[in-house]
Amino acid sequence: MDLREKVDINNLPRHIAVIMDGNGRWAKQRGGLRIFGHKSAITAVRETVEAAAELGVEYLTLYAFSTENWSRPASEVSALMQLLVTTIRKETATLNKNNIRLQTIGDTESLPKSCRQELQEAIDMTSGNSRMTLVLALSYSGRWELTQAMQKIAAKVEQQELSASDINESIIAQHLGTAGMPDPELLIRTSGEMRISNFLLWQLAYTELYITELLWPDFRKEHLYEAILSYQRRERRFGKTSEQLIK
Repeated sequence: MDLREKVDINNLPRHIAVIMDGNGRWAKQRGGLRIFGHKSAITAVRETVEAAAELGVEYLTLYAFSTENWSRPASEVSALMQLLVTTIRKETATLNKNNIRLQTIGDTESLPKSCRQELQEAIDMTSGNSRMTLVLALSYSGRWELTQAMQKIAAKVEQQELSASDINESIIAQHLGTAGMPDPELLIRTSGEMRISNFLLWQLAYTELYITELLWPDFRKEHLYEAILSYQRRERRFGKTSEQLIK
């Protein structure tokens, strides 16, 4: 029995988030520049998206570029932006073929104009798809997202559209980039780093973490299956006891 057959499709996480880490180290191990690692990671992205859609996962969020990544060398950032444009252009037809909708979260206004145009075209072209939603976190950070949400809520309080007593978890969630999406049940991080790196800080409150030493360019479908199988072996208690869940 292969790993996919072991996955219980009746107990899938509706939303999986991925911190795609290790491209630079992967390239360095092979004597290449960091951008070589980023280019080689496209296969990992393609396989992960296909595997998630084939299983029936509803949302897949990939941490593609953080606000902190802007501080990297200008040459690497420029090459990454060009790679982003080229990849989106090439993959849009595949997304449509597989009935996958593209969305983004993050400060996309800070991206170069060419990136914004390609993204918007891809989002528009895939907007009618319903099999799975692929969310790219671009120029994203959890603290930035929460700050933006607080500012929007504060503005509504000033305009008397809301009162301070109206503000609850639901109101905050409605003002995040992920509004309307379920919180991730599973977070996968490659490269063995034990941190969440300013990613989905609000949404990960009860998310199961799966850390693998594997570097992202080597990630394939079977590794997604392994992560989901690990998730399915866990007991999701949400603060309750095991005995309470049985009742």
